[in-house]
Amino acid sequence: MATAPRISDEKIPPRKRVADLLAQALPQELADAWDALEVKPQAQFLRGPETGLVMIRGRIGGGGAPFNLGEATVCRATVRLSSGAVGHAHALGTHKEKARLAAIFDALWQDEETQHFVETRLLAPIEHRVTAADRQSAEETAATRVDFFTMVRGED
Repeated sequence: MATAPRISDEKIPPRKRVADLLAQALPQELADAWDALEVKPQAQFLRGPETGLVMIRGRIGGGGAPFNLGEATVCRATVRLSSGAVGHAHALGTHKEKARLAAIFDALWQDEETQHFVETRLLAPIEHRVTAADRQSAEETAATRVDFFTMVRGED
């Protein structure tokens, strides 16, 4: 069974890593990082924040035939900062403020002057939290693992 790549996997492009982490951010983490910014950037909204639906696809059976599992609510936003950087964000749920802040932080990450702040103040704690949750889930799963074996009698 294939597993999703880890966020810290070196093969993941940096911008995708940022988008993944921002999508997994808690609204409070984004709000705290926003409050910690000394200079709040001016952001022009190019899209949203707006709420919509996306189709979730699944796979089943030995051949992995795809099927439509259902729909999920998603918020998205696109912003342009005064520096010209454009940030995008998508987040599950209906939390428009989360999508707005995530898009702003995506744009701030692209700017060399604010990239270090976004990495250290926002992305690193999110990555640590997500990695710890993944590790805990893996440990809980491993604790329920059952190894089956067959004992053979000495007769053929």
